[in-house]
Amino acid sequence: MNLTQLTSQIILMFILMLVGLLVNKLGFMHAQTSTDLTNILLYIVSPCLIIQAFEKTFSADRLQMLARVIAGIVIIYVLMIIVTQLLFKRVSDQNLRRIMRYGAVYSNAGFMGIPLTSSLFGATGVFYAVASLAAFNIFSWTHGITLFTGQQGNRRDNLKQIVFNPNIIAIVVGLLIFVTSLQLPTIANSAIKYVSSVNTPLSMIVIGNSLADVKLNRATLDKRLWLVILLRNLLFPYLAIVFLQLMGITGIPLFTTVLMAACPVAGIVVLFSLKVHGDPGPAVALMSISTILSVVTIPIVFALVNLH
Repeated sequence: MNLTQLTSQIILMFILMLVGLLVNKLGFMHAQTSTDLTNILLYIVSPCLIIQAFEKTFSADRLQMLARVIAGIVIIYVLMIIVTQLLFKRVSDQNLRRIMRYGAVYSNAGFMGIPLTSSLFGATGVFYAVASLAAFNIFSWTHGITLFTGQQGNRRDNLKQIVFNPNIIAIVVGLLIFVTSLQLPTIANSAIKYVSSVNTPLSMIVIGNSLADVKLNRATLDKRLWLVILLRNLLFPYLAIVFLQLMGITGIPLFTTVLMAACPVAGIVVLFSLKVHGDPGPAVALMSISTILSVVTIPIVFALVNLH
């Protein structure tokens, strides 16, 4: 992995975030606009990018490697959940405890990971990155949501969030296309390609716009959040490096999976906090600082990959 190329791409992403911040300060993007663009990215653009990644000639070796990556990701999630359960069990503030547990485990795999993967490794990278995206959605809407709602959460609604998630549907459709070597019509391919091309710039602009509204203060920036950031941005990605390499995963499958794991705290931690009427302040602070620091921590993580 070329660290210079990665760093350049991270800086480019940060510049696009600054464009989003500028758009916010100029009043060009209001709250509803940001919500609408987020929905377009999640429900239309990202699924198109996933389907495009699966439009490849079938290869049993590639499918076996994908299965190995999935197994590795599941093991890593289980380990992260156990570590955070033990590490934060003594945090007395329920709102802060669940934000810390969720924030440490779940990265911004879809909103930041997929654009980065697409820019650095193209469709081949996205092909393996969808394993992380699928695992994120499944774990987030089972373990993750339970951290906030407890056992009283509506399991049927959570199951619907997994089954009918456009990205999960796109993965299933993409796998069918890959396994059957189905060729989509040229005009459909062109449409998917055009829609997919806006994913990276639009995602970063929307993230930058959301960061522009963040106000950090002593009430929201609890010192214990720094441990969460250390886990999320550095230690858990390093854990991913160790386990994936022990499983014999190398090359683009390794790089893409580590990249998805090295992404900052998932923004959905704020939505889950609001869902249970908790104070979203610590969640917003955690997500924002983790995102800003990822400009430095992601290259550090990849430097560690090259050392192994």
